[in-house]
Amino acid sequence: MKPGSSETKTQLPNHLVTRSPVIVGLTGSIASGKSVVMNEFKKLGAKIIDADKIGHLLLNQEGIKNKILKNFGKDILKNDGTIDRKKLGKIVFADKKKISLLNQIMHPPIIVEVKKKLHIFNQLPVTSHQSPVIILDAPLLFEAKINHLVDKIVLVYVSREVQLQRLQERNKLTRKEAEQRISCQWDIKKKIKFADFVIDNSKNFLSLQRQIKQIWNKLKE
Repeated sequence: MKPGSSETKTQLPNHLVTRSPVIVGLTGSIASGKSVVMNEFKKLGAKIIDADKIGHLLLNQEGIKNKILKNFGKDILKNDGTIDRKKLGKIVFADKKKISLLNQIMHPPIIVEVKKKLHIFNQLPVTSHQSPVIILDAPLLFEAKINHLVDKIVLVYVSREVQLQRLQERNKLTRKEAEQRISCQWDIKKKIKFADFVIDNSKNFLSLQRQIKQIWNKLKE
């Protein structure tokens, strides 16, 4: 409406007022419990983009699979001809140059797919009856340099010792193997400096839920 116009602006009902969604990068270090946090946000109504899941799906696409086999050999194949992620993991986590090489192969196509999904979600109108929050679940948010794609960053934190214990138990690893995997990511204390919200996942589940709900309420504002 132009200044001085006598027209009155029509007010839309609250449930029809649209706004842009908030894109939230959910990250943390390996075995910090990020997946549990993601699922809690999902229960609250967030739309989820799971970068790890995208990576798993892309791993056996013909072009990507051929690049991986060329660099890491055919011994990483299962009997059905698909790549065995555990075998590949043992190779790359033991050598930082190899994990860097794998990331060079995997990160670009993962980022393309993430951007596609973000674009789709951003086209959807967000009303008071829909979730205003998109969670980009990305363990390597900083390492892959995609933190610029998000508006806010939520970091799931546990101490290194807790990480080691959980990772050893979960993946049946020796302490040395667990340390190798943790060392392939940024130190979690470094990530804290860039986070808008930090979730302490060293306590009980009720504490975790309370923290998530508090952050959720702030994100919806």
